[in-house]
Amino acid sequence: MTAGGECSLAAGAAAIRVSIEHTIPEAEIDGFHRLYETAFGPLRTRAIARQVLYRNEFQDEMTDPRVQKHVARTPGGTPVGLSTLTRHLETVPWISPDYFAARFPLHAARGAIFYAGFTLVDPTARQGTAFHAMITSIVRILAAERAVVGWDICSYNNSRFSFADALRAALDEQADADVAVEDAQTYYAARFTGDYVDKGG
Repeated sequence: MTAGGECSLAAGAAAIRVSIEHTIPEAEIDGFHRLYETAFGPLRTRAIARQVLYRNEFQDEMTDPRVQKHVARTPGGTPVGLSTLTRHLETVPWISPDYFAARFPLHAARGAIFYAGFTLVDPTARQGTAFHAMITSIVRILAAERAVVGWDICSYNNSRFSFADALRAALDEQADADVAVEDAQTYYAARFTGDYVDKGG
């Protein structure tokens, strides 16, 4: 485990500590994967685009040192939250690094384009506190580098949980950042209800 930084946020008498870890210890991966499944598993049937990493993909991300893991822990060291962030866009298979390089060439030239993968919090923890602490950890890095960061939220999470509004509010509290929708994709389905008919003239 390699820690690249640490911050803490008080929650009453307790505190949430966030460390930046490049490799999650093998003994903790199963626990994080259970939290991941709790948070993202329902999206298998609620979003057309695949939102859930396969188990081997999750394992690879947890052990890939190019992906920062911002881990929220209780004062006793128990992990209760996880956010991923990377400047190595090739580690995010569902985005196009070329898009970001063309859209933000000056940032690309100095390696200051990041992508935020996912954020999850143990439902038994102080969710708002852990979420805020992890966002604070990430924003400190991005603000220091005057970076560009991308992320995606499926329509289900936006409509059900207002994730985009919550994230924008968290960013507005901590830094000057211009947030804009970069792209959208609409999925269609056709349900055939009868036999083929040649309607040509």
